[in-house]
Amino acid sequence: MTVQRIFIVEDDLKIAELLADNLRKYHYEVQTAKDFDRILEEFEAFQPHIILLDINLPSYDGYYWCRQLRQKTTCPILFISARSGEMDQIFALENGGDDFITKPFHYEIVLAKIRSHLRRAYGEYSPKQEERSVKAGRLTLYLERMELHAKSVVLPLQKKECTILELLLSQYPKVVSREQLLEELWDDQTFVDENTLNVNMARVRKKLADYGVHSTIETVRGAGYRLLLAKEEA
Repeated sequence: MTVQRIFIVEDDLKIAELLADNLRKYHYEVQTAKDFDRILEEFEAFQPHIILLDINLPSYDGYYWCRQLRQKTTCPILFISARSGEMDQIFALENGGDDFITKPFHYEIVLAKIRSHLRRAYGEYSPKQEERSVKAGRLTLYLERMELHAKSVVLPLQKKECTILELLLSQYPKVVSREQLLEELWDDQTFVDENTLNVNMARVRKKLADYGVHSTIETVRGAGYRLLLAKEEA
């Protein structure tokens, strides 16, 4: 059975640790945020199944971090805050949150809500539709998981990396134009520097190489980019 992971983003260390200790009693793997300027990096390293997020945080508030996290994950995000006003709860939901728990809270209620959202997202109440994937040769991109599978290699992806590979795999062996990539990656291309796409493409190439995926991305001068399948992955 997979141990479910909970990421707590709460700057009151006493509350964060008490909550974490309580949840560990129920056999969850729990991590509390350590650097409130690097929430995304800590999230990606831990890959939680659910997030508990405060609103009042150093540097940026919980609404900001919820929007940033929503670019990388569809996992449940539960706001926990002493701000109990109606607009606070509306902002939490409109910025990507799934639920709102007010402080002071009862641990039993927090636990019940966590269990409910985990069941809905991953368990008996989760949608049973077939998972979407894109294949080219022996490469399979799982879109909901944002993972590229190449034989025994599993490559975790960020949202833009996943979008790039989705286009390249779905149109293999055709060339994907720069214009199409720009349109899919950025809503407003007016302010996108020409070099930004090159940087993103270089990042995907490096990630493929770092994880031992032999296939790569070819630049087709004046046209765009094309996936090149390695012999062992074709």
